[in-house]
Formats: sequence, C-alpha cells, structure tokens
Amino acid sequence: MKQMSLDSTGFERKIKRTRKREFLDEMNLVVPWADLVALVAPHAPSRSTKGGRPPFAVATMLRIHFLQNWFNLSDPAMEEALYDTPMFRDFAGLDMGEDHLPDESTILRFRHLLEAHNLSVQILATVNAMLTAKGLLLKQGTVVDATLIAAPTSTKNSTGTRDPEMHQTKKGNQWHHGMKAHIGTDADQGLVHSVATTAANAHDITQAHALLHGEEIDVFADSGYRGVEKRDEIQALEHQPNWHIAMMPSKRKALDKDSPMGAILEKLEKTKARIRAKVEHPFRVIKRQFGYVKVKYRGLAKNTANLMTLFALSNLWMVRTRLLKMGAQE
Repeated sequence: MKQMSLDSTGFERKIKRTRKREFLDEMNLVVPWADLVALVAPHAPSRSTKGGRPPFAVATMLRIHFLQNWFNLSDPAMEEALYDTPMFRDFAGLDMGEDHLPDESTILRFRHLLEAHNLSVQILATVNAMLTAKGLLLKQGTVVDATLIAAPTSTKNSTGTRDPEMHQTKKGNQWHHGMKAHIGTDADQGLVHSVATTAANAHDITQAHALLHGEEIDVFADSGYRGVEKRDEIQALEHQPNWHIAMMPSKRKALDKDSPMGAILEKLEKTKARIRAKVEHPFRVIKRQFGYVKVKYRGLAKNTANLMTLFALSNLWMVRTRLLKMGAQE
C-alpha cells in the first residue's frame, strides 16, 4: 500500500512564502474589512424561514469578490480556483471539508447584488474615507486622465452583435475598440477619488467635470484637455480650480530653450509632467498588477462598477507599505 504523503493530509512540513501569498497577506491587513462588510450586510440575503441551505457569510463573499478582481478571474474560473487553490480558500475563510463551496451562480449573484445597490461606488468611498482619515489622500490637487480598455470585437455570441455601448477610436495609427476609463486622482499620491466611463470614441475633455471632487485648488491634465475651463459644465461649477494644462508637443518642441523665457517654460512643463505622471500609476496597477486589460462584461454600467472596485483595491495596493507601517506603530 502506498504511504500517504504529508501534503495530502494537510500537514505540510513547509509553506513557501510565494509572491502571491505575500500579496494576499498584505492585502488582508490593509483592507478595511469591518467597514466594507457593514456596508454590504444590510443588502445581503438572509436565511429563508422555509429552511434550506444558509447563504454564505458576507465577509466570505466579499473576499471572493476581491480575489476575482486581484487575479482577473471569471465567475466559473473563481469557482474552480476555490477548489484548486487552498490559499484562496484560506483567504476566504472556507474549509475544503465543508459540504459545498460557493459556485459560479453564487459568485454571480453577489456581484449583481453589489451592482443593484450601487455598492461599488460606496466601496471606493469607504476606502478613500479611511485613507483620508490617515492623511494619505489629500484634496488640494487633482490630476485627470483617461485610458482605453479593450472590448471583444467578435460577434460570435448569443446576440450575434458587438456590445452597442462600446465603440472604436483611432489613437496614433492604431484602431482600438472598447471603452474609456476616466479618473481623477490625488496629485500627491496618485490615489483615485473619481471614476467615469464612456465609449472609446468619446473625447477625454467631456468627462473632466465628473472627475473633480470640488475641493481641489489646482487641476493638472495633458494637452488633450485644452480649453476645458471654457466648457459650460466647468463654468457651472460652484468652485473654480486653477487648470494647469500641458503645452502642445509641437509648441513645446518649438521653444527656444536657450532663451530665459524658453528655459522657464520648459522647466514649468517638466514640473507639470512630473505631477501628471501620478495619474498613470493606478492604470498600471489595474492593468499590470491585476491583469485588467479587457472588459469583462457587456455594457458600461457593469464595467463601471467593476472599475470602481478595481480602483479602490489599487488605492490600497499603492499605499499598502505605509498602511502596514501605521498599523505596526499603533
């Protein structure tokens, strides 16, 4: 008879500290679980009076939802990962010895619950309230920008059509089909405070007003936002910030950098560019760290909710080291 190995019994002699495990350990410590569970719990289904299987705990489903976003997993892939990856089950507080694990329908219903009650927006707000209270999210300056998110172009689906809310646009010499994610970030840390979405062919400037929280003194943007302060929706704002728009590349190239004025203008553009670079950090996190390079769902509403959660998690990821240090000092 073949001897049973230790790893099959659950008594592993050594657990390697992989990057994935380190990642989950850090995020487990920095996510404000209690506040987020309290946010979702009033909307969660309760146990039926007719009996039957009780619903999974809100904390468990929220952890699974975040795992989906961190590792870019679909509902079926998330269900399989819970069976295949003990580390994911441990993070979610699940025991393989239980009668059942959440299936893809359960995971789908929880996501629909968040969408139906607009809880993704509140998740971002709750995370940002915590970061503001800790002095990590400042409100004096905002940087605005947008990025393209690809969408499937295939018509081989149940409707035989592309998503009608996604469109194509040309950037440089390349065509892109999908949507745009517009964000407003803190000019100091690059933490996202505002999110809006449009089809890919919408101009960045059309969403500038939706990316301001109303308390900023200065707003920084690239040359695509030229003339933004003259738009009606900006003029209608109660508080008018100072707009710092990058110079057109052709105009900047033509500067006489050897002249005193040319040198000053060039130094000013470099300063603005350093500040604007902060807005690229959350885009890098969701695309490279979390693997979000293509929309998961049809329609802007579902994908907007997905992006709200992704940017809430990216904010925590970007300041995790400082949050962990704060926790050690308390």
